[in-house]
Amino acid sequence: MPDERPAYTVVIPPPNVTGVLHMGHALNDTVQDILVRRAKMLGYNTCWVPGTDHASIATEAKVVNMLKEQGIDKKTLSRDEFMTYAWQWKDKYGGIILQQLKKLGCALDWDRTHFTMDDDYYAAVIRVFVDLYEKGNIYRGVKMINWDPKAKTALSDEEVIHRQTNSNLYYVRYKIEGDNNEYITIATVRPETILGDTAVCVHPDDPRYAHLKGKFCFVPLINRRIPIIFDTYIDMEFGTGALKVTPAHDINDYNLGIKYNLPVIDTLNDDGTMSEAAGMYIGMDRFAVRKKIIVDLKESGNFVKDEPYANQVGFSERSDAVVEPRLSMQWWCNMKDMAQPAIDAVAKNDIEFYPAKFKNLYSHWMENIKDWCISRQLWWGQRIPAWYDTEGGIYVGNNEAEALAKYKSAKPELAAQQPTLRQEDDVLDTWFSSWLWPMEVFGWNKDGNNEDLKYYYPTNTLVTAPEIIFFWVARMIMAGYKFMGEKPFDKVYFTGIVRDKQGKKMSKSLGNSPDLLKLIDDFGADAVRFSVMISSPAGNDLLFDEGALEQGRNFSNKMWNAMKLVKGWENRQEAGLEDSNVRFAIEWMQQRIASVSGEITELYKDFRLSEGLKTVYSLIWDDFCSWYLEWVKPGMDQPVSAYVYERTIAIYEQLLQLLHPYMPFVTEEIYHNLRTRPAGKDLIVKQLEETGTVDTELLKQGYFLRELITAVRDTRNKNQLKPKDTIKLWIDSSHHAFYEAVGDILRRQVNAEYIGYTKEARPGSISIVVQTDKLYIEAELAKMNVEQQADELQKELIYLQGFLVSIDKKLGNERFVQNAKPEVIANEEKKKADALAKIKTIEESLSLL
Repeated sequence: MPDERPAYTVVIPPPNVTGVLHMGHALNDTVQDILVRRAKMLGYNTCWVPGTDHASIATEAKVVNMLKEQGIDKKTLSRDEFMTYAWQWKDKYGGIILQQLKKLGCALDWDRTHFTMDDDYYAAVIRVFVDLYEKGNIYRGVKMINWDPKAKTALSDEEVIHRQTNSNLYYVRYKIEGDNNEYITIATVRPETILGDTAVCVHPDDPRYAHLKGKFCFVPLINRRIPIIFDTYIDMEFGTGALKVTPAHDINDYNLGIKYNLPVIDTLNDDGTMSEAAGMYIGMDRFAVRKKIIVDLKESGNFVKDEPYANQVGFSERSDAVVEPRLSMQWWCNMKDMAQPAIDAVAKNDIEFYPAKFKNLYSHWMENIKDWCISRQLWWGQRIPAWYDTEGGIYVGNNEAEALAKYKSAKPELAAQQPTLRQEDDVLDTWFSSWLWPMEVFGWNKDGNNEDLKYYYPTNTLVTAPEIIFFWVARMIMAGYKFMGEKPFDKVYFTGIVRDKQGKKMSKSLGNSPDLLKLIDDFGADAVRFSVMISSPAGNDLLFDEGALEQGRNFSNKMWNAMKLVKGWENRQEAGLEDSNVRFAIEWMQQRIASVSGEITELYKDFRLSEGLKTVYSLIWDDFCSWYLEWVKPGMDQPVSAYVYERTIAIYEQLLQLLHPYMPFVTEEIYHNLRTRPAGKDLIVKQLEETGTVDTELLKQGYFLRELITAVRDTRNKNQLKPKDTIKLWIDSSHHAFYEAVGDILRRQVNAEYIGYTKEARPGSISIVVQTDKLYIEAELAKMNVEQQADELQKELIYLQGFLVSIDKKLGNERFVQNAKPEVIANEEKKKADALAKIKTIEESLSLL
């Protein structure tokens, strides 16, 4: 329930009830979960609403297939009988994907689960339809639509996917009336539509056809007499410059038909077979006819030639069938009135897009928006609330009683006759329900002023895929301003597409998409989440590599082993015991956490979640496991300071908090293993602490210590000094206070029995230069390799001398100096000074060998 805390609200893009979890869901839902868990830790009252979409076309296809398996034909069922089967299917299979989201670790508010065909939601959709109809935004009319012959329903323009297809261009000749020897030749990629031709069109300026003005020709095979018309629409360079006009099967032909009053002959049935109006091939599939008509045209002498031709073909986004343009009576929603507030909201950044590049795509579509075909010739969905009388009059209401009242009001003279009204058979486009999602999940229809709606709306962040920017994002924005007078969300983050290593989009049809649920079973949900997030640059496509799954699992193992190491100290604590080095290690690690926390905060703001994970990964694996634990762990069977143990546990808890949004299972498990917790005190609700100002000087000292240790270890290895071989370490440096603070760490990490200071090189020692400090390693002479040391120093000297030349060249470039920022020039000058100091030290070391 609402409270005094600020809300952070996310609504899930409702997956289809037909769906199962796939790699796209893994990315999209993991991103949402990360944002919600992070917000919860920052003190927000989070709300992440789950739910599913009824998916009219896809679900009806599933139910029809189920019925076929039972020997039942949908045509033999009444609408109510079919809906009974549909609900049975939904109840059995429709919630599977939500259960799968739990396996992924998604912390959704499950008691708020919604479904777009629930009674309350259904009522909201009907209310919106009635409201828009009464305001003149919704109307019924015949227009050219996209027809899906497999699903047998209309589609909106956005539900058609155009693909480059290798086709053939067929040249066919039409006999000119009155001249037995003259023909006009057209070129077409769809010869099966010839049977619906009602004209041939040429350009008025084309000299090849000027003599045919006022003439007629005959459609091959059926000998229909059609006019030759002249219009500037024609491209004289395409094909023969003559176009067959088929008003029933092409939007441009349809427009020509209106202009020249041409008849419309629909040669296709709903299922893509030839209709009786075609006059030939009745009942044959359109693509079978395409082959057969070419044979017949050759036999009749009307076929000229064919040639390869690449063209764009529309496919149904739902059924993948080739879409047919078709004239049809449908319900439409005029979008222009609703578009402007939505255009302005994004243009003014009232709603922010991440990445911002999608603003232009959105604006272009919105500024050229077309009326939305919202009716679908299906049974599964919200049935359009329109009723017809026997004369074809239309009465729209929230229910039949309202429609009947409107009928009686319109025709009072017939009111006493108890008329029977017939409800529209079509249902509404699925997106006509989901565009209400951010408001209706909070009960807008029942009470538009309820407390939940006022508290949680507008929502904070929408995470979705760019391919539904028009289907859903744009329409939700329009609906929000239309019905709530307010935007539906503050920010939209568009995830990329999950692709394989070859760059192909992952899909089951291509066989390149792994089974996500099996990956979770094999590697664990944390490893799967890690694998998609570590390679997901903000807003760009990600190349999924299963090697990242191993990396994620190894990371979990690393953290688990670190937990066991630290817990192993629990019974070895000794009060008052403290090594002189531990405070530096602890304070340095705390400063690393503070520094990274600030970086991550900025990364979250820009949805750079992949970079955030990489940063936390490095902090835990490198800084904490590889360095900090090595610095503070006690020797074998040695006691540990109670202070060190307690601070290490606290540090580990902070690290788990930073990682928790990304990998919730392992972090929560380790958190509860580190120490006993009261019931309900889980990591997910632990508030992030203020980290304060970062001590950059201490961070530099920590990095310098790591550099020292690495340099000494490398030198030991190069000189065949075994780990058990002790050394003496002499230091020439003015930073004595630093070495006093870290001396014990340095001594133990490089196995030095003694560390001392010197102003002179130690004869016969191995010299090292780390930044401006000089270090000399002494060991038994038999184990020293002076020649090898000289060789290594000589190599480093040559490298530094080359590096110095490149720096001098850059600083000697007037163009660079004039255009570069002062801090860039200062950085280059510092590099030069450091290089000169190292060169001097190496030359001194070489002179002593």
